[in-house]
Order: sequence, then structure tokens, then C-alpha cells
Amino acid sequence: MKYSEGIQRSLPFGYLFLVIMGILKESVFYYQIGINILKYSTIMDILISPIATLTAHPIILIALIIIVVFSFAFPSFLSKQANRDKKWALKMASLKEHKTMTKEAIENHFTNMFVRFLAMMLLSFFVGIGWGEGLGLTRKIEENKLKYDYKLNYSDESSEQVHLIGSNSMYYIYLAQGNKTIKIAPVGSIKSIELTNNKKLID
Repeated sequence: MKYSEGIQRSLPFGYLFLVIMGILKESVFYYQIGINILKYSTIMDILISPIATLTAHPIILIALIIIVVFSFAFPSFLSKQANRDKKWALKMASLKEHKTMTKEAIENHFTNMFVRFLAMMLLSFFVGIGWGEGLGLTRKIEENKLKYDYKLNYSDESSEQVHLIGSNSMYYIYLAQGNKTIKIAPVGSIKSIELTNNKKLID
């Protein structure tokens, strides 16, 4: 199946879609703890949100690669089966009048199918991550199971042991140990941040 040109034409919209998915994921996550994250985000934070999500954990990046490969391979497989007049493949691909369609029309059909299928998978992927992470965080807060792995040192020389929920170019969002109130502190008010429990460096 040669619909690579159609996919390449869709690439400029691909990153825009990823940005929207990143915003949606962050919004769903922070909504569950009562924060409208867009009020605390800059344009740059929004633009890099999908990259930040994908690099947060290797498993997330691997899962996305699998989704993209599967989204490409599935329509390709259907195309090959449809060319062999397999009725089940024609039905799944919605090609009822494939014999009267031009080669270009068939390629465009599978390009559109790939784009729609990938968009649906990415939507489920990002919303699922945001919802799952937010649900897990709220549960840990309610059950007092948070780990306070960071120490914030303020400009006034005071400090707090905290659970860091998230951060961007403007703010740190966290919970201080012994307090369930979520705090949002400007980056300028923080002198330094220490990772006091770095599991990667502990034998």
C-alpha cells in the first residue's frame, strides 16, 4: 500500500494534534485536584507538553511507538486483504465499491483510515494517562500514601519536604509533608530543589 505521501501531508497537523492531546492530558490530570493548569502555563509550556509527557517514562514512549506502528500496520494489512477481495477486509475497511474506485481513491481512503485510527488511539492514550495519574494522586492524598521525595529551599532560607506534583517554567505545584493543601509557588521564590530520595542512585 503506497499512501506514504498522504501521511506526509498530514504530518504538519500531527504535532498540532499532539499539542492538543498534551493540553487535554494535563487538564484532565490537574482537574481532578481542582487546578486549571492552563492558568499557570505559558505558551512554551503548552507547546512542549506532549514532549514532556512522552519523556516522563520510557514505558510511555514505547507504548506510543507501538500505537503508531499498529495504527500504520493495521490499515496496511487490511489493504492487502482488500486487494485479494477478502469480504471481511472489505467490510472492515468500508470499501463496498472498491472495484469502481481508482487506485488514488483507494490510497486516500486508507490514508484517512490511518489518520482517524491513530487519532482515536492517541486520544484514548493521552486521556487515559491523565485520568489514571490524577485518580492515583487523589487516592494517595486521601489515604496519606504520598512519598515526599523532594526538599524545596526557599529564598528566605526556609525549607519544606514536599511531594512534587508537577512543575513548568513558571510554577512548582506540590504538597508539603503533613499538609493536604496543594501549594503553587512561583519558580522565583524557590532557591533550590533537592531530590532527597533518588532511587536511581541508591544501591
